[in-house]
Parts: sequence; C-alpha cells; structure tokens
Amino acid sequence: MLALLAGLHRAAAQLPVITSFSQNGVLVCSNLSPGSVASVQWASSLSGPWQTNWGGLGAVTVASNGLISVSVPMFYRVLGVANTPLTTSDGMALIPAGAFTMGDTLDGESDAIPISVTVSAFYMDTNLVSYSQWQAVYSYATSHGYGFDDAGAGKAANHPVQSVDWYDVVKWSNGRSQQAGLTPVYYTDAGLTQVYTNGDVDAVYVNWGASGYRLPTEAEWEKAARGGLSGQRFPWGDTISESQANYYGDTTDFSYDLGPNGYNSLFDTGALPYTSPVGYFAANGYGLYDMAGNVFEWCWDWYGTPYGQPTTTNPTGPASGSNRVLRGGYWDYDAGNARCADRSYVNPNYAYGNGGFRCVRGL
Repeated sequence: MLALLAGLHRAAAQLPVITSFSQNGVLVCSNLSPGSVASVQWASSLSGPWQTNWGGLGAVTVASNGLISVSVPMFYRVLGVANTPLTTSDGMALIPAGAFTMGDTLDGESDAIPISVTVSAFYMDTNLVSYSQWQAVYSYATSHGYGFDDAGAGKAANHPVQSVDWYDVVKWSNGRSQQAGLTPVYYTDAGLTQVYTNGDVDAVYVNWGASGYRLPTEAEWEKAARGGLSGQRFPWGDTISESQANYYGDTTDFSYDLGPNGYNSLFDTGALPYTSPVGYFAANGYGLYDMAGNVFEWCWDWYGTPYGQPTTTNPTGPASGSNRVLRGGYWDYDAGNARCADRSYVNPNYAYGNGGFRCVRGL
C-alpha cells in the first residue's frame, strides 16, 4: 500500500516527511533525529482526501539510521516532530514503548541491580496530582459511595497532594476514571465486577487493559523518570542542584550534589511541608515534571528483589509483600533518594507529608 503523510506543526522545526515505505513495515522519514521519539498513527483505509478516522497512537524510537519500524503495511502519518513530547488533553505525556536498563551501579545500590526491562507505551500525568485536582475527584468519589482513610492535604492548591496512603490513591484513581467516563482499573474480585471503592484491600485485582487511570508500575515509573536518557543518576544528568529539584542539599555526603546545603531556599518558608508548586522545575525529555524531589510517588508494586517480576516484559512486581514502592525522593530527603534508580518502600497504610502520586493510562 501507499504511505501517506499528514504532519502537525507542533514546534518551530521542520515537519517529518515520509519518503518511502517498505513491505516489511519500515518507514523512511526525513527531518527525524536518530534516537528521538516519533508519534505515529495509522489507518487501514482512507475515506477521502481529508481522512480523520485515524487509529491508535504509537510512539516509535527513531533508529540510528533514521528509520522507523512499524508493525504492518497500511496508511501512516507521523504526528510528532523529533524531540517534541506529545501531551494529551488531560495533561498526560506519551511514554514510548521499548526496552531500557532499570537500576544502576553508580552508587552501590544493592536492590537496584541493572536489568533490561521492556514496557509497552503508556500515558503519564505530566505533573504530580495537585491538591486542587485531588479535592475535585475526592469530592466526586465520596458523593458516589467511595470511602477514604484520609482526606489528603496540600500546602496550596497548586502544590502536590500529600498525606495520602496507597489504598486511597488506588481508590482515587478509580474515582477519577469513573468521573471521566472511563473503565476503572482496580477491583476486589477476580471476575473484575466489583470496583474497588472502600476499605484497605491488599488483594486488588487489576484490569490492565482498561481505559482508566491507575498507578504506574515501578518499571513504568523509572522508564518515565529517565526521560529517554540511559545510565544517568537523574532525569537530566549525573549531578543535582536546588535549581533542578526540591530536595534537601547535602554536599558533604554526596559528591554529585551541587547544593547548596539544607532545604531548598525558594520554598523553606512558612509552615511545613516545604513542597514546591507542581511543574515549577524544568521537565525531563518526556515532558514530565518533578520526577525527582518534591514528594515521593506511590507505585503499584509490592517491594521485592530482584527486578523484573514475574517477567521482564511489563513487570508488575511480586505477587505479595509487606510494603509498597515509593519513588523519586522528596523535599526533606537528600539527593540519593532523588535518583532515578533509588527505591523506597513503606507499608501501604502510611500517610504523611512526603507522599504523593501521579497516574498513568494505557494506550
């Protein structure tokens, strides 16, 4: 079949142009940088010259030779200009599918031994869930039969919600899904008929194919945090300073911390917690903010070792455990906890001023 280009000018850059298309599913495009991420849509037929009924969106990494490999021959269009993150209307960024190295050996982590993990493409909230966003869904959910352990807290409407436990953020994700008219992800029965709305349930059943919001798996979180980089401590590189994240500076114990020492001087005023507004610092390569510092982020997984359970393709963590995973560090912890590979964990009923979250959705 013929290949078709319909470009969207998303940035002050040249549009990608499909120059050829082979029968084994390889697109050759101009104006795409090797290693960048291209967003591709497809259609099995065209209804007219201004066809709008395009299929699902896929993120494909451009190979070193500038080629894009796709699944089957059909009609395609390339939407994203190289290195331009694609953001949805509900404030989510597209995280491309593919393998990455999870963990690192930079700082002697015993529970983050590197392993190659593959995840499918997904969408992730560009920002931490803010206090105002939490309140809006919380109000909807409690008026529709949901019960929460804690009401949540936040220093200001545009600061991240905190003081929320794992059970509550899972139920909140279901409430957000139902409010948006999407299929909830979490259930209390194996038949996926009873939406999880109340209580502290450890044996939560997951509909991984549902359209709704959910917590990221630990693997999804780390891939997203790295922003397309490989082998770096942080989403932007190997050192950190208070101009890049909200954390507690300690230049004595961490050679890669450029400081200054102590709380971030921009936010250590007023009452605790010393959180910063969501989206204050620069985004990573996938367009995500606060993937280091500010507040810890709940993940789906039970904590355990090694990585890659039960499989290294879309791992979901151990089947059971005592603690759930937190990632990303927070305003009162040092640079070591803000590293992409650092793993923290706590009992799922823990709710304090350092824990927040963000949601993901499948494609």
